[in-house]
Amino acid sequence: MAAAPVSHAIDALAARVALCRRCPRLVEYREEVARTRKRMHRDETYWGRPVPGFGDARARVILVGLAPGAHGANRTGRMFTGDGTDGGGASDFLMRALHAVGLANRATSLHPGDGLELHNAFMTAVCRCAPPANKPSTAELDACIDWLAEELDVLDHARVLLCLGQISWTRMLRLLAERGAPVPRPRPRFGHGARVDLGSDDWPIVMGSYHPSRLNTATGRLTQRMLRRVLREAISA
Repeated sequence: MAAAPVSHAIDALAARVALCRRCPRLVEYREEVARTRKRMHRDETYWGRPVPGFGDARARVILVGLAPGAHGANRTGRMFTGDGTDGGGASDFLMRALHAVGLANRATSLHPGDGLELHNAFMTAVCRCAPPANKPSTAELDACIDWLAEELDVLDHARVLLCLGQISWTRMLRLLAERGAPVPRPRPRFGHGARVDLGSDDWPIVMGSYHPSRLNTATGRLTQRMLRRVLREAISA
C-alpha cells in the first residue's frame, strides 16, 4: 500500500475516533476537565475529545499506552503530548527515549504544531478518553478496542506492538487472539522486556515495557536505559 493512501486512511479514522461518545462516564469526565481546566492551563482551550493515534503511517513499531492524561493528551489532542512541563511527565520521558533511539526528531512533545515527527513509530492507546483516576473500566476498554483494531488494519507495515503497561499487554493479546492469532495459552505474563513471537510474519511481535508514568519513572522502576533497550530491541525485531 502506498504511503499516501495509508496516511489518508489514518486521517479518516482519526476523524471518526474524535467523534466517539460510546462511554457516558468518560464523555462526562473528559468534557468536565476541559471546562474547568488546570490552573496552569486555564487560558488554553482543551481538546476534550477522544484522542486518535499519532505517528508514521508506515511504522514498523506501534507503541500502545493506556489512556490520555487528563491535562496531557486530553488537553492537546495528541497522544503522549503535554503531560508534564517539568520533565517528569510520561510524554517527556517517552520522547527522550524515542529521540535517543532515532524514532523521533525531537526529545519533547509539547503541543500539535511543535514540529514533532515520528519515524517508523506510531503511538496509540487501548482507551481513547481520559478516565477518572486514570482507570478505565472493563466495559469502557471493551467499547474502545474496536478503534485499535481498525488502526492495526490500516497500519499494515507494523512488525512490533510495544505495550506500555500490563493493561495494554493484556488487551493486545486478547485482541490478537480474537482475530485468530496463535496466542499461547495460558497467556504470556507481562513484564518489562517480555516478548511474544506468534510464529509467523502474518502476525506482529508483541513486546512489553513498564509504562513511563511518573510513578514508575520517579521510583526508578523504569529508567531511560531500560526503556531505550526495549525500544532498540523493537526496532531490530
